[in-house]
Amino acid sequence: MSATAAVQMEPSPIEACTIRREPDGFDLLIEDMETAMGERWGDLGFAEALMFFNQPEADALEFVAMAIDAEDENNLALLGEVIAQAKQHGIKVILIAEDVSPAALHQLLRRGADEFVPYPLPEAELQSAIDRIRTPDPIPEAPAPTKTGRRSGDRNGVVLAIHGLAGGTGATTLAVNLAYELSTGLGEPKKRRKKSEPREMPRVCILDLDLQFGSVGTYLDLDRREAVYEMLSDTEALDDDVFSQALMTFSDNVQVLTAPTEMLPLDLLTSEDIARIIAMARSHFDIVIVDMPKTVVQWTETVLNESQLYFAVMEMDMRSAQNAQRLKRAFLAEELPIEKLRYVLNRAPKFTDITGRNRVSRLAESLDISIELQLPDGGRQVTHGADHGIPLAQAATKNPLRKEIVKLAQTILEIEHSAEAVEA
Repeated sequence: MSATAAVQMEPSPIEACTIRREPDGFDLLIEDMETAMGERWGDLGFAEALMFFNQPEADALEFVAMAIDAEDENNLALLGEVIAQAKQHGIKVILIAEDVSPAALHQLLRRGADEFVPYPLPEAELQSAIDRIRTPDPIPEAPAPTKTGRRSGDRNGVVLAIHGLAGGTGATTLAVNLAYELSTGLGEPKKRRKKSEPREMPRVCILDLDLQFGSVGTYLDLDRREAVYEMLSDTEALDDDVFSQALMTFSDNVQVLTAPTEMLPLDLLTSEDIARIIAMARSHFDIVIVDMPKTVVQWTETVLNESQLYFAVMEMDMRSAQNAQRLKRAFLAEELPIEKLRYVLNRAPKFTDITGRNRVSRLAESLDISIELQLPDGGRQVTHGADHGIPLAQAATKNPLRKEIVKLAQTILEIEHSAEAVEA
């Protein structure tokens, strides 16, 4: 049938509908619908669809393909209602989008759209989407035990958040190199296991939650996947497969959730979204490192509550000092657990620099904080390693910054092992 034929004129029950703002748009979609459905489909406007869903003729509908473009973003409430009504009647929804912002797509997917296909349609992609919605969800099987006796998803990892208090303080450098050092198992007590027992390295995951300028992928020379945005846009559907497809592997024991391919608004994610992502990561990894955006957002509180330690990275300058004071005041005002905060001074004065050391002491006193970790300046080797996508352990083994990060990794692993021994 033609795209403009009225639904009620169909002599036989229709199994699908396209829903468009204008009857003469999205020509490729119409061609693909004719190929996939023959004469068993109709065409509706948005308002017409809401009325049609309540008609007896709609009982045979299997799915609708809702086509939208940038102009439709002014009508997101109506589009969301169309999706909600379709789901209420048991009708699957395939979202066809052209030049639509990620925030709008996120909102519509959260309303219940089952599939998303970009427009212009890739070859055979509509048919693939139809096949996917027709395939029933498989019944999950119990995960098989691994060689170490653990099953997928049965871990309860430690969460370490790292937040740069100003641009260029080295928060991502710390996150990346700490993750790598932890994954090598440095600091594991030798008496913890017998010689005959295989050594299991900690499994480490880095979550780059800076949705706009996250650079963990750059520091480790990893590509950014479209699957990251797909996961972030619908965390209610998050499962083991979706999570694993969004991760990239750097080494045997380091998995990375890179920042999305495109810049996204930080309020794209809610506190519930972040809680689901962290819970999924904790269930699969021994240590989860969260690289935070410099901006404090709604879900910063969620990360603070979920983490065991929250590292605030700063430098010896006025901007860092003022931002540290603001962060502390904000957390105190919201009655958040500031005892988890650990202030990290990057590019700290050398041990022999007495004047510099006195400045650090005066800074801590004026802010009424304790600077528990001081990292030396790693120099050009840090930039060189980041530009080539390799950690300091591979780029400059004897770098002074790397040595301090190794000490921190050892301390964290020793605490973790002690906690495990107490639980046992």
